[in-house]
Amino acid sequence: MTKAEIVEKMANDAGISKAEAGAALNSFVDSVTKALKKKEGRVTLVGFGTFSKVRRKARKGRNPQTGETIKIKASNTVRFKPGKALKDAL
Repeated sequence: MTKAEIVEKMANDAGISKAEAGAALNSFVDSVTKALKKKEGRVTLVGFGTFSKVRRKARKGRNPQTGETIKIKASNTVRFKPGKALKDAL
């Protein structure tokens, strides 16, 4: 499902215009992004799931073309853990 399809579905379900639904979706995405940028970044949507920020340690990897060993820098990434309602729906 694309962002445009989500906006259209939100607009139809809520009885609002696509522009308003698009603004609401953008606001949601911005809010989640800002929350995850914080030191203990975590967003919990009861029944849906939890987004959390995790730190990946630096590690060694391999270039698949040459087989050469390379260093992969430490980085932050986002982890999603689905909630019970979402698991049950699938």
